[in-house]
Amino acid sequence: MAGIIGKKIGMTRVFDDEGKAVPVTVVEAGPCPVVLIRTEERDGYSAVQLGFGERKEKHATRPEMGHAARVGLEAAPKVLREFPISDDDEFEEGQEVTVELFTAGDVVKVAGTSKGRGFQGVVKRHGFAGRPASHGHPLSRTPGSMGPGTDPSRVIKGKKLPGQMGSTRTTVRNLEIVKVDSERNLLFVKGGLPGSRNSFVFIQK
Repeated sequence: MAGIIGKKIGMTRVFDDEGKAVPVTVVEAGPCPVVLIRTEERDGYSAVQLGFGERKEKHATRPEMGHAARVGLEAAPKVLREFPISDDDEFEEGQEVTVELFTAGDVVKVAGTSKGRGFQGVVKRHGFAGRPASHGHPLSRTPGSMGPGTDPSRVIKGKKLPGQMGSTRTTVRNLEIVKVDSERNLLFVKGGLPGSRNSFVFIQK
């Protein structure tokens, strides 16, 4: 089953049939043209390559423009992404994939790039409890001992330490499609999605 590429618009709420408020993330998804189809015989795996958005001509390379023009697109897509497909899925190069691929109640997984948090300490980055915070303790948020000094006399690889946090590829699974607005190309996905506003997300069943 192929997926769709979208842009995160923001969060709001909708009300279900019982009047309960459901928090949702609004995603502008598609229409995504099929730019390339991978086949088992030629490429060793089956996938469909979708595009989303339009890249300005001055920002697109000639190979990107030629790749798009091959299927009749006037501009190179801003984003290209491949989605695995099965033998039962039927796609043609040049066709458009829209939000009508999904229906309310579908369970999907959404991948995106999480918000960057910069350089953070162990309390925020790994959830350490910290040291005593009262009586003027000078080291309340330090990581503490790094390990034995005699053996192994070094910091073990993989030790949780301060460092860059966020800005990584993140996938959230088992999210529910609450509403599909095919006229405005919008998907309403229950809960929060990785990334900031206007960041790209990749949705598949």
